[in-house]
Amino acid sequence: MIEDPDDDESLEGSSIINPGIYVPIKRGCRQISPRTPTRRYVFKNGDINIEKFKPRPEGFFISWFLSMINARWRWTLLNFFTAFTANWLFFGFVYWITALVHGDLREDHLPNGNTTWVPCIKNIYGFTSTFLFSVEVHTTVAYGKRAITLECPQTIIAMCLQCIVSSFFQAILVGILFAKLTRPKARTQTILFSKQAVVTLRNNQLCLMYRVGDMRKSRILNIKASLFILKLDLDDHCINDFEQLDLNVHMDGCESTFFLWPVSVIHVIDEFSPLYKMSATDLLCGKIEMLAVFEGVIESTGQPVQAKASYSENEILWGHRFVHMIQSHHKKDVYGVDFSKLSDTEQVDTPLCSAWEYSLAISLYNLSYL
Repeated sequence: MIEDPDDDESLEGSSIINPGIYVPIKRGCRQISPRTPTRRYVFKNGDINIEKFKPRPEGFFISWFLSMINARWRWTLLNFFTAFTANWLFFGFVYWITALVHGDLREDHLPNGNTTWVPCIKNIYGFTSTFLFSVEVHTTVAYGKRAITLECPQTIIAMCLQCIVSSFFQAILVGILFAKLTRPKARTQTILFSKQAVVTLRNNQLCLMYRVGDMRKSRILNIKASLFILKLDLDDHCINDFEQLDLNVHMDGCESTFFLWPVSVIHVIDEFSPLYKMSATDLLCGKIEMLAVFEGVIESTGQPVQAKASYSENEILWGHRFVHMIQSHHKKDVYGVDFSKLSDTEQVDTPLCSAWEYSLAISLYNLSYL
Protein backbone atom coordinates (compact mmCIF):
# COMPACT_ATOMS: atom_id res chain seq x y z
CA MET A 1 0.00 0.00 0.00
CA ILE A 2 1.51 3.34 -1.08
CA GLU A 3 0.93 6.21 1.31
CA ASP A 4 1.73 9.88 1.30
CA PRO A 5 5.21 10.38 2.82
CA ASP A 6 4.17 13.86 3.98
CA ASP A 7 1.51 12.38 6.28
CA ASP A 8 3.22 11.92 9.66
CA GLU A 9 0.47 9.69 11.01
CA SER A 10 0.87 7.25 8.12
CA LEU A 11 4.56 6.81 8.96
CA GLU A 12 3.90 5.72 12.52
CA GLY A 13 4.63 2.03 12.99
CA SER A 14 5.89 1.71 9.44
CA SER A 15 9.25 1.19 7.83
CA ILE A 16 10.56 2.36 4.50
CA ILE A 17 11.67 -0.75 2.62
CA ASN A 18 11.85 0.76 -0.86
CA PRO A 19 11.51 4.42 -1.86
CA GLY A 20 7.82 5.31 -1.92
CA ILE A 21 6.68 2.02 -0.37
CA TYR A 22 5.83 1.84 3.33
CA VAL A 23 5.25 -1.57 4.86
CA PRO A 24 3.90 -1.73 8.42
CA ILE A 25 6.06 -3.84 10.70
CA LYS A 26 4.29 -6.14 13.13
CA ARG A 27 5.07 -5.42 16.76
CA GLY A 28 7.58 -7.88 18.20
CA CYS A 29 9.26 -8.54 14.85
CA ARG A 30 12.83 -7.47 14.32
CA GLN A 31 13.10 -4.84 11.61
CA ILE A 32 15.58 -5.89 8.92
CA SER A 33 17.07 -3.31 6.62
CA PRO A 34 17.24 -4.26 2.95
CA ARG A 35 20.93 -3.38 2.99
CA THR A 36 21.65 -5.67 5.94
CA PRO A 37 23.10 -8.98 4.68
CA THR A 38 21.22 -11.99 6.03
CA ARG A 39 22.80 -15.41 6.30
CA ARG A 40 20.97 -18.52 5.15
CA TYR A 41 20.01 -21.34 7.46
CA VAL A 42 20.43 -23.77 4.55
CA PHE A 43 22.62 -23.20 1.51
CA LYS A 44 21.52 -23.89 -2.05
CA ASN A 45 23.42 -27.18 -2.17
CA GLY A 46 21.62 -28.44 0.95
CA ASP A 47 24.42 -27.87 3.50
CA ILE A 48 23.20 -26.72 6.91
CA ASN A 49 24.59 -23.39 8.13
CA ILE A 50 24.09 -24.23 11.81
CA GLU A 51 26.75 -25.02 14.40
CA LYS A 52 25.61 -27.03 17.41
CA PHE A 53 27.17 -26.38 20.81
CA LYS A 54 26.67 -29.36 23.12
CA PRO A 55 26.84 -29.02 26.92
CA ARG A 56 28.79 -32.28 27.10
CA PRO A 57 31.26 -32.70 24.24
CA GLU A 58 31.61 -36.09 22.63
CA GLY A 59 34.67 -38.22 23.21
CA PHE A 60 37.68 -37.69 21.00
CA PHE A 61 37.36 -41.06 19.27
CA ILE A 62 33.65 -40.66 18.45
CA SER A 63 34.16 -37.10 17.24
CA TRP A 64 37.16 -38.11 15.12
CA PHE A 65 35.37 -41.15 13.68
CA LEU A 66 32.34 -39.09 12.60
CA SER A 67 34.61 -36.37 11.24
CA MET A 68 36.45 -38.89 9.06
CA ILE A 69 33.16 -40.19 7.67
CA ASN A 70 31.91 -36.70 6.79
CA ALA A 71 35.27 -35.33 5.62
CA ARG A 72 36.45 -35.33 2.03
CA TRP A 73 38.39 -38.33 0.80
CA ARG A 74 41.70 -36.51 0.67
CA TRP A 75 41.50 -35.55 4.35
CA THR A 76 40.44 -39.05 5.42
CA LEU A 77 43.30 -40.68 3.51
CA LEU A 78 45.75 -38.08 4.83
CA ASN A 79 44.70 -38.86 8.42
CA PHE A 80 45.21 -42.58 7.91
CA PHE A 81 48.56 -42.06 6.19
CA THR A 82 49.66 -39.95 9.15
CA ALA A 83 48.36 -42.52 11.67
CA PHE A 84 50.08 -45.48 9.99
CA THR A 85 53.34 -43.57 9.57
CA ALA A 86 53.28 -42.56 13.24
CA ASN A 87 52.68 -46.21 14.18
CA TRP A 88 55.66 -47.39 12.13
CA LEU A 89 57.93 -44.65 13.44
CA PHE A 90 56.95 -45.20 17.08
CA PHE A 91 57.54 -48.95 17.13
CA GLY A 92 60.62 -48.58 14.93
CA PHE A 93 62.00 -46.24 17.59
CA VAL A 94 61.09 -48.81 20.30
CA TYR A 95 62.95 -51.56 18.42
CA TRP A 96 65.93 -49.23 17.86
CA ILE A 97 66.12 -48.31 21.57
CA THR A 98 65.93 -52.01 22.50
CA ALA A 99 68.72 -52.91 20.09
CA LEU A 100 70.82 -49.96 21.28
CA VAL A 101 70.46 -50.89 24.96
CA HIS A 102 71.18 -54.55 24.22
CA GLY A 103 74.32 -53.63 22.33
CA ASP A 104 73.26 -54.87 18.92
CA LEU A 105 74.38 -51.64 17.20
CA ARG A 106 78.02 -51.84 18.33
CA GLU A 107 80.51 -52.13 15.49
CA ASP A 108 81.71 -55.59 16.52
CA HIS A 109 78.14 -56.87 17.01
CA LEU A 110 76.74 -55.87 13.63
CA PRO A 111 75.85 -58.80 11.36
CA ASN A 112 78.84 -59.41 9.09
CA GLY A 113 78.95 -63.19 8.97
CA ASN A 114 81.80 -63.68 11.50
CA THR A 115 80.20 -62.65 14.79
CA THR A 116 78.59 -65.06 17.26
CA TRP A 117 76.55 -62.27 18.90
CA VAL A 118 72.81 -63.05 19.22
CA PRO A 119 70.84 -59.80 18.68
CA CYS A 120 67.23 -59.04 19.61
CA ILE A 121 66.36 -58.71 15.93
CA LYS A 122 68.46 -60.23 13.15
CA ASN A 123 69.98 -58.08 10.41
CA ILE A 124 69.56 -54.74 12.20
CA TYR A 125 72.06 -52.00 11.29
CA GLY A 126 70.35 -48.85 12.54
CA PHE A 127 67.10 -46.95 12.77
CA THR A 128 66.30 -47.52 9.10
CA SER A 129 66.44 -51.29 9.66
CA THR A 130 64.17 -51.12 12.71
CA PHE A 131 61.73 -48.88 10.80
CA LEU A 132 61.58 -51.44 7.97
CA PHE A 133 61.05 -54.21 10.53
CA SER A 134 58.17 -52.22 12.03
CA VAL A 135 56.58 -51.93 8.58
CA GLU A 136 57.03 -55.68 7.99
CA VAL A 137 55.36 -56.54 11.31
CA HIS A 138 52.40 -54.29 10.51
CA THR A 139 51.92 -55.42 6.92
CA THR A 140 53.03 -59.05 7.57
CA VAL A 141 55.24 -58.88 4.47
CA ALA A 142 58.13 -60.86 6.10
CA TYR A 143 60.97 -60.56 3.59
CA GLY A 144 62.93 -63.19 5.54
CA LYS A 145 66.06 -61.22 6.47
CA ARG A 146 64.91 -59.39 9.58
CA ALA A 147 63.46 -61.71 12.22
CA ILE A 148 62.97 -61.59 15.96
CA THR A 149 64.95 -63.86 18.31
CA LEU A 150 64.35 -65.18 21.82
CA GLU A 151 67.18 -63.07 23.24
CA CYS A 152 65.04 -60.05 24.29
CA PRO A 153 61.59 -60.56 25.89
CA GLN A 154 60.89 -56.83 25.64
CA THR A 155 61.14 -57.05 21.86
CA ILE A 156 58.59 -59.86 21.82
CA ILE A 157 56.22 -57.76 23.94
CA ALA A 158 56.69 -54.75 21.66
CA MET A 159 55.94 -56.85 18.57
CA CYS A 160 52.75 -58.23 20.18
CA LEU A 161 51.61 -54.71 21.07
CA GLN A 162 52.27 -53.52 17.54
CA CYS A 163 50.22 -56.38 16.10
CA ILE A 164 47.30 -55.43 18.35
CA VAL A 165 47.56 -51.70 17.55
CA SER A 166 47.93 -52.38 13.81
CA SER A 167 44.84 -54.63 13.79
CA PHE A 168 42.94 -51.91 15.63
CA PHE A 169 43.98 -49.29 13.05
CA GLN A 170 43.02 -51.54 10.13
CA ALA A 171 39.60 -52.29 11.66
CA ILE A 172 38.90 -48.57 12.03
CA LEU A 173 40.06 -47.94 8.45
CA VAL A 174 37.77 -50.65 7.06
CA GLY A 175 34.83 -49.30 9.10
CA ILE A 176 35.34 -45.73 7.91
CA LEU A 177 35.85 -46.75 4.27
CA PHE A 178 32.73 -48.94 4.33
CA ALA A 179 30.67 -46.15 5.90
CA LYS A 180 31.90 -43.61 3.33
CA LEU A 181 31.30 -45.90 0.36
CA THR A 182 27.81 -47.01 1.39
CA ARG A 183 26.40 -43.70 2.57
CA PRO A 184 23.88 -42.23 0.09
CA LYS A 185 25.26 -38.68 0.21
CA ALA A 186 26.93 -39.07 -3.18
CA ARG A 187 23.58 -40.13 -4.62
CA THR A 188 22.06 -36.79 -3.65
CA GLN A 189 24.44 -34.98 -6.02
CA THR A 190 22.36 -36.21 -8.97
CA ILE A 191 19.06 -35.00 -7.45
CA LEU A 192 18.61 -31.47 -8.79
CA PHE A 193 16.31 -28.70 -7.59
CA SER A 194 15.24 -25.74 -9.66
CA LYS A 195 17.22 -22.62 -8.84
CA GLN A 196 14.02 -20.63 -8.43
CA ALA A 197 10.58 -21.24 -7.04
CA VAL A 198 7.56 -19.59 -8.68
CA VAL A 199 4.21 -18.25 -7.57
CA THR A 200 1.59 -18.66 -10.27
CA LEU A 201 -2.12 -19.08 -10.75
CA ARG A 202 -3.12 -22.73 -11.05
CA ASN A 203 -6.69 -24.05 -11.07
CA ASN A 204 -7.85 -20.58 -10.06
CA GLN A 205 -5.63 -20.65 -6.95
CA LEU A 206 -2.29 -19.05 -6.21
CA CYS A 207 0.35 -21.75 -5.82
CA LEU A 208 4.00 -21.82 -4.81
CA MET A 209 5.94 -24.32 -6.93
CA TYR A 210 9.46 -25.64 -7.38
CA ARG A 211 10.81 -28.48 -9.50
CA VAL A 212 13.00 -31.48 -8.65
CA GLY A 213 14.47 -34.19 -10.87
CA ASP A 214 16.89 -37.12 -10.81
CA MET A 215 19.60 -37.39 -13.48
CA ARG A 216 20.47 -41.06 -12.94
CA LYS A 217 18.75 -43.96 -14.66
CA SER A 218 18.43 -45.96 -11.43
CA ARG A 219 15.09 -45.07 -9.92
CA ILE A 220 14.23 -43.72 -6.51
CA LEU A 221 11.20 -45.34 -4.86
CA ASN A 222 8.79 -44.18 -2.16
CA ILE A 223 9.54 -40.54 -2.84
CA LYS A 224 8.29 -37.78 -0.58
CA ALA A 225 8.61 -34.01 -0.89
CA SER A 226 8.40 -31.53 2.00
CA LEU A 227 8.57 -27.76 2.28
CA PHE A 228 9.34 -25.80 5.44
CA ILE A 229 9.51 -22.10 6.28
CA LEU A 230 12.62 -21.36 8.34
CA LYS A 231 12.53 -17.55 8.27
CA LEU A 232 9.54 -15.30 7.73
CA ASP A 233 9.35 -11.55 8.24
CA LEU A 234 6.36 -10.13 6.39
CA ASP A 235 3.55 -7.74 7.15
CA ASP A 236 1.17 -10.17 8.83
CA HIS A 237 3.49 -13.00 9.78
CA CYS A 238 6.73 -13.13 11.68
CA ILE A 239 8.98 -15.82 13.10
CA ASN A 240 11.10 -14.60 15.99
CA ASP A 241 11.99 -17.74 17.92
CA PHE A 242 13.41 -19.71 15.00
CA GLU A 243 10.25 -21.71 14.48
CA GLN A 244 9.81 -24.18 11.66
CA LEU A 245 6.54 -24.17 9.76
CA ASP A 246 5.54 -27.19 7.70
CA LEU A 247 3.69 -26.43 4.45
CA ASN A 248 1.28 -28.83 2.81
CA VAL A 249 2.61 -29.86 -0.60
CA HIS A 250 1.81 -32.40 -3.27
CA MET A 251 3.61 -33.55 -6.40
CA ASP A 252 2.02 -32.88 -9.74
CA GLY A 253 1.24 -36.02 -11.72
CA CYS A 254 3.48 -38.29 -9.69
CA GLU A 255 2.63 -41.07 -7.27
CA SER A 256 4.86 -41.67 -4.28
CA THR A 257 6.27 -44.87 -5.82
CA PHE A 258 6.63 -43.67 -9.42
CA PHE A 259 9.30 -41.16 -10.36
CA LEU A 260 10.34 -41.14 -14.02
CA TRP A 261 10.98 -37.48 -14.87
CA PRO A 262 11.21 -34.15 -13.03
CA VAL A 263 8.10 -33.25 -11.09
CA SER A 264 6.69 -30.01 -9.72
CA VAL A 265 6.13 -29.76 -5.99
CA ILE A 266 3.10 -27.54 -5.36
CA HIS A 267 1.96 -25.71 -2.27
CA VAL A 268 -1.54 -24.27 -2.60
CA ILE A 269 -1.71 -20.89 -0.86
CA ASP A 270 -5.09 -21.24 0.82
CA GLU A 271 -6.54 -20.08 4.12
CA PHE A 272 -4.44 -22.69 5.98
CA SER A 273 -1.18 -21.41 4.54
CA PRO A 274 1.00 -18.91 6.44
CA LEU A 275 1.48 -17.17 3.06
CA TYR A 276 -2.27 -16.59 2.61
CA LYS A 277 -1.99 -12.81 3.08
CA MET A 278 1.34 -12.43 1.30
CA SER A 279 1.29 -10.29 -1.83
CA ALA A 280 4.00 -9.67 -4.41
CA THR A 281 4.96 -6.45 -2.61
CA ASP A 282 5.24 -8.28 0.72
CA LEU A 283 7.49 -10.86 -0.88
CA LEU A 284 9.69 -8.14 -2.38
CA CYS A 285 9.98 -6.18 0.86
CA GLY A 286 10.09 -9.03 3.36
CA LYS A 287 12.57 -11.67 4.40
CA ILE A 288 11.76 -15.31 3.83
CA GLU A 289 13.65 -18.59 3.55
CA MET A 290 12.13 -21.94 2.64
CA LEU A 291 13.69 -25.39 2.95
CA ALA A 292 12.79 -27.96 0.30
CA VAL A 293 13.40 -31.62 1.20
CA PHE A 294 13.20 -34.60 -1.15
CA GLU A 295 13.35 -38.13 0.28
CA GLY A 296 13.22 -41.60 -1.20
CA VAL A 297 14.73 -45.08 -1.31
CA ILE A 298 17.41 -46.07 -3.82
CA GLU A 299 16.12 -48.97 -5.89
CA SER A 300 19.48 -50.69 -6.39
CA THR A 301 20.69 -50.59 -2.75
CA GLY A 302 17.52 -50.07 -0.71
CA GLN A 303 19.15 -47.22 1.24
CA PRO A 304 17.25 -44.04 2.08
CA VAL A 305 18.37 -40.81 0.46
CA GLN A 306 17.58 -37.20 1.31
CA ALA A 307 18.37 -34.08 -0.70
CA LYS A 308 17.83 -30.48 0.42
CA ALA A 309 17.74 -27.01 -1.10
CA SER A 310 16.56 -23.60 0.06
CA TYR A 311 14.83 -20.61 -1.50
CA SER A 312 15.03 -17.01 -0.32
CA GLU A 313 12.78 -14.12 -1.26
CA ASN A 314 15.09 -13.24 -4.16
CA GLU A 315 14.70 -16.74 -5.58
CA ILE A 316 10.89 -16.80 -5.63
CA LEU A 317 9.53 -15.42 -8.91
CA TRP A 318 5.99 -14.07 -8.74
CA GLY A 319 4.01 -14.45 -11.95
CA HIS A 320 6.17 -17.11 -13.62
CA ARG A 321 5.77 -20.78 -14.49
CA PHE A 322 8.21 -23.51 -15.46
CA VAL A 323 8.71 -24.40 -19.10
CA HIS A 324 8.30 -27.93 -20.44
CA MET A 325 11.33 -30.21 -20.27
CA ILE A 326 10.14 -33.44 -21.88
CA GLN A 327 10.26 -33.86 -25.65
CA SER A 328 9.59 -36.80 -27.92
CA HIS A 329 12.35 -37.81 -30.33
CA HIS A 330 10.62 -39.65 -33.15
CA LYS A 331 13.85 -40.65 -34.90
CA LYS A 332 15.25 -42.41 -31.85
CA ASP A 333 11.79 -43.46 -30.62
CA VAL A 334 12.58 -42.21 -27.10
CA TYR A 335 11.53 -39.41 -24.77
CA GLY A 336 14.17 -36.83 -23.92
CA VAL A 337 14.41 -34.84 -20.70
CA ASP A 338 16.41 -31.62 -21.03
CA PHE A 339 17.78 -30.91 -17.55
CA SER A 340 19.20 -27.60 -18.76
CA LYS A 341 15.61 -26.31 -18.64
CA LEU A 342 14.99 -27.43 -15.05
CA SER A 343 15.08 -23.82 -13.79
CA ASP A 344 13.80 -22.09 -16.92
CA THR A 345 10.60 -20.10 -16.43
CA GLU A 346 8.30 -17.92 -18.48
CA GLN A 347 6.23 -14.96 -17.35
CA VAL A 348 2.46 -15.38 -17.20
CA ASP A 349 -0.43 -13.16 -16.14
CA THR A 350 -0.77 -13.50 -12.38
CA PRO A 351 -2.52 -11.20 -9.89
CA LEU A 352 -0.04 -9.36 -7.67
CA CYS A 353 -2.37 -9.32 -4.68
CA SER A 354 -2.38 -11.89 -1.91
CA ALA A 355 -4.35 -15.13 -2.10
CA TRP A 356 -6.72 -13.75 0.53
CA GLU A 357 -7.44 -10.64 -1.53
CA TYR A 358 -7.78 -12.70 -4.69
CA SER A 359 -10.27 -15.13 -3.16
CA LEU A 360 -12.23 -12.18 -1.73
CA ALA A 361 -12.34 -10.54 -5.16
CA ILE A 362 -13.54 -13.80 -6.75
CA SER A 363 -16.27 -14.11 -4.12
CA LEU A 364 -17.46 -10.55 -4.71
CA TYR A 365 -17.39 -11.13 -8.45
CA ASN A 366 -19.54 -14.23 -8.11
CA LEU A 367 -21.98 -12.45 -5.82
CA SER A 368 -22.42 -9.68 -8.33
CA TYR A 369 -23.97 -12.16 -10.80
CA LEU A 370 -26.44 -13.64 -8.32
